[in-house]
Amino acid sequence: MKALIALEDGRIFEGRSFTGHGETYGELVFNTSMTGYQEILTDPSYSGQIVTMTYPLIGNYGVNPEDEESLGIHMSGFVVREYEQDYSNWRATGDLAGYLRRQGILGIEQVDTRAVTRHIRLAGAMRAVMSTQDLDPNSLVKKAKSIPGLVDRDLATEVSCRQPYVWEGGKILRLDDLSPDRLSRLRSWEKSRFRVAIIDCGLKFNQLRLLSDRGCQCVVFPARAEAEQLIACKPDGVFLSNGPGDPAAVSHVIDTVKAILGKKPILGICLGHQILSLALNGSTFKLKFGHRGGNQPVKDLDTGRIEITAQNHGFAVDESSLPSNVEVSHINLNDQTVEGIRHRELPAFSVQYHPESAPGPHDSRYLFDRFVSMMAN
Repeated sequence: MKALIALEDGRIFEGRSFTGHGETYGELVFNTSMTGYQEILTDPSYSGQIVTMTYPLIGNYGVNPEDEESLGIHMSGFVVREYEQDYSNWRATGDLAGYLRRQGILGIEQVDTRAVTRHIRLAGAMRAVMSTQDLDPNSLVKKAKSIPGLVDRDLATEVSCRQPYVWEGGKILRLDDLSPDRLSRLRSWEKSRFRVAIIDCGLKFNQLRLLSDRGCQCVVFPARAEAEQLIACKPDGVFLSNGPGDPAAVSHVIDTVKAILGKKPILGICLGHQILSLALNGSTFKLKFGHRGGNQPVKDLDTGRIEITAQNHGFAVDESSLPSNVEVSHINLNDQTVEGIRHRELPAFSVQYHPESAPGPHDSRYLFDRFVSMMAN
């Protein structure tokens, strides 16, 4: 059935729905990954956004529970050039259209995704409405202009867990008692050397998997948790997860990190990187169209090594705002934006990209080892 995508600047794109009737809105962005659409769909960092895939054929390997990075789909809508109904993959348990339909997500195909991507690169990411119900371009553009943007929106709290939990053998174990004694009796502690308190601003499960693989018991807290709650479980380190929206809008998390600085080693990823920078008195700004995909080149300024990284963010840290006791550790080779920082005196560092991949290259997983080494010293 026919569908329209209307942008706030008046540009209209046509396509057809492969998930049924619907209407949705969000910031229209693009992702350059060739595979990994299910991990992208379930990445909470896409909350409030409509995602366009630049790779032309999507759905050809189906979906399966093992590739989910959270408990559901968080983006507002999904745009592809060509949807493949007849999937082929021994791991698949279903098709993409049914997966989207069951979670109420509108998917549109037969869209000129090259034109969408080029328009966003030139004009910037912007608000959009896509619909099969309202096919009046003027009406849709008016709707697009009226919807909220991402600036000043605390989307991280919306996608965060509501109660603390422990990542126990790959599953979520919700506990009322997070005392050190109770945590030390759990199975996840048997093979663990360290306990990590994690602030969930929209985390991906692979971050928990990689920390667990490195001997960490992962205790996950909601974004609204206070510093006293995290410290009470006696962690060896604190992890700040990725997440959606404007980092400056999550002032409560920034305050929590300020209270923890210097007391425990800290690692931040993506939104967590921006939050750490803000807690260190830096500032952030919104990028024109953001970095989203699995092929972003990043340079480690210490070693000169180039990493190909997975990224998903629309905001960045302003290098000129960083105080003298904070140094830039990594930069993006496409636009020279800050991709990593570390404190010169305190045990705290962060990266703007996703070292846990899922999807994407594994070049940067050494950062989890660095965090573990920091907790050991």
